[in-house]
Amino acid sequence: MAVGLNNDIVGDPTELTAFEISHVPGALKLSQEMGWPYRSEDWEFAARVGEGLVLERSGEVIGSAMWWNYGQAYASAGMIIVTRSAQGGGNGSRLFNALLEATEGRNVLLNSTEDGLTLYRRRGFTVWGTVLQHQGQLNVPVPAKACADIRPATVSDLPALRAFDERATGMPRGPMVAALADVGDVVVIDRRGRVTGYVIARKFGRGYVVGPVAAESAEDAQRLILDQLSRLHGQFVRIDVYAEHGLGDWLESLGLVRVGGATAMVKGRRPMPDGAACMYALANQSFG
Repeated sequence: MAVGLNNDIVGDPTELTAFEISHVPGALKLSQEMGWPYRSEDWEFAARVGEGLVLERSGEVIGSAMWWNYGQAYASAGMIIVTRSAQGGGNGSRLFNALLEATEGRNVLLNSTEDGLTLYRRRGFTVWGTVLQHQGQLNVPVPAKACADIRPATVSDLPALRAFDERATGMPRGPMVAALADVGDVVVIDRRGRVTGYVIARKFGRGYVVGPVAAESAEDAQRLILDQLSRLHGQFVRIDVYAEHGLGDWLESLGLVRVGGATAMVKGRRPMPDGAACMYALANQSFG
């Protein structure tokens, strides 16, 4: 990693280092301070499939920044946090500048909170969309509806899942898709032996997250979501969807209320889907 990781500011007691699994407890404290519902397992998963930086002061983690490489042209960034006591002293800029140095040459995607918009705009990021966060206790019964073209995925489906995800996102995210499939429950739309959509539900945060959801139409995306929800009655469920697809009111009708959102931004060129394939819901706001 060609990034200036050593302390390069005279008199500055902080140190910028590569994120290691040993940093998870400190990173968890950061997200808890922000009110983000990450578990230790969520941080560990993010670290295994990506890379990151931590800012430490006297052995204490006071900042984090993570990214995930999607081929030679793209990367997604997230989990960018600086503890409140260390804000306002340039630590956020230092972390983010190091992240941009590490991802140099790639188009970088991220989903920003309101607080981060100014910093990211100054670094050349532009807005391209909105992510809506829906969640809640799934108390509305969602009956299982038999659909001839929807079935559980098998190990042999992984190449097709990766290929469809690349069509839907415009990025080669094979390792991420494989890692998510390994820890989640995967369902696909199978039309005469061809995968034309998929959804993954997995444990995350306060309960379960349903996403990614990729399909060739909003109707197919809804059918995939319903298939997963039929097995999650009584559980806390979160779904992050793109506002442009208009699924928000429908999710509200299922009891998954909108509790917030994020601004989708890109530095460089935004990836574009191939054909009808489209990403409707995210694995989480950091992974893109």
